[in-house]
Amino acid sequence: MKPTRVTNRIRALRFEHDEMTQADLADRIGVTRQTLIAIEQGRYSPSLEMAFRIARVFKVPLDDVFQYPEEPS
Repeated sequence: MKPTRVTNRIRALRFEHDEMTQADLADRIGVTRQTLIAIEQGRYSPSLEMAFRIARVFKVPLDDVFQYPEEPS
């Protein structure tokens, strides 16, 4: 399985939100801590629904959490 090109700011956002733990965020979005770690490290892309849940926890737009780089032309 090749790593995803989607990048994210989950770790930074957790620290900006009272240093929320991975376990806290995982509980709030309904996944295991291991799943959240894989998403945070870019080894796994969340479903669109899960991505929206993460953004809502932080009260930010989806593209403040996840970025997808432009294809070089």
